[in-house]
Amino acid sequence: MSTLLIVCFLSLSLFSVNSIADDEMQPPEDHNDNVQSVIKLDAETQELSGIETITLKSVKYQAEFIANGKAVNIHPLLALRNRYLIALTENASAKAKFKQAEQNVNRQENLYRHGVSSKRNLQEQQAQWQTYKAQADAADFQGKAVIDEALVLWGKQLTDWALSSDADKLGVFLSRRKRLLHITLPTNKHLADDIRSIYINTSGDHSKASKAELVSVAALTETVAQGESYYFQTDDKHIITGMNITAWIPEQNVQLAGVIIPKFAVMWHMGQAFVYLKTAPNTFVRRIIDQYSATAEGYFIADALHPGQQIVATGGQMLLSEELRGQIPKEDDD
Repeated sequence: MSTLLIVCFLSLSLFSVNSIADDEMQPPEDHNDNVQSVIKLDAETQELSGIETITLKSVKYQAEFIANGKAVNIHPLLALRNRYLIALTENASAKAKFKQAEQNVNRQENLYRHGVSSKRNLQEQQAQWQTYKAQADAADFQGKAVIDEALVLWGKQLTDWALSSDADKLGVFLSRRKRLLHITLPTNKHLADDIRSIYINTSGDHSKASKAELVSVAALTETVAQGESYYFQTDDKHIITGMNITAWIPEQNVQLAGVIIPKFAVMWHMGQAFVYLKTAPNTFVRRIIDQYSATAEGYFIADALHPGQQIVATGGQMLLSEELRGQIPKEDDD
């Protein structure tokens, strides 16, 4: 009886050891969700399906960050200009009267010294001279006050444009040939010294962005965004006063190497962007794109794709259909 028990125990032990060994020999399951299906298509099918590819080329990309702003109402600046012109007119009139009064005083002093005119007449001319001098000083003070106010609110460049005798610089805004923009950078960002132009758009679509040229540093910043502020000008006719602006600012001293994918080559499925790579004459694989930067030419990719690779430019929808069809499980034959 004891011998039978020992045999059963040894058999059970060997079975357990073999089971453990078998489990250890099993390859681990691949749970990588990024594994993509391989699509095989012969050359004839590719031609019939209209599949065409392009070869990616190496590019240098200037990294950008996003800033926000607004199309500025220049009416307050025009009001300052009108006040300044009025002050100039009043100053010119007061100075002319003062100069005439000064000549009258000199003449009365000469007549008084020769006994031709009375002291009373001299005193009246001197009083009038004092009045016109005070008016000339007041007009001059008003003009300087307008300049100081403009400098505080608008900065030196726009003040020069508004208050100079040549109003053509400001006239481009009055005739709506250009629009003035006030752009505020994020708090931790700066405008590089060599940056003279940026790209802007009202809808946040970089592909539809237009160029804006730097005017000057802004004298005031926004109350919410506490970053550096700048004035830019653009000839984008779709922008009207008060519109919110999205701006793409080149990152200081940051250039990246990568490739540009045309917009028409990028496909979307289940909320993911991807392209099809041609890895062999008859082989295609799907490559998901997680990190990209929108540019006017397409999408800049730094790591996921490399120069020299071929991506499908047209016919990608057919490849997606083929891939999805291949993922449908076949029914078991009864």
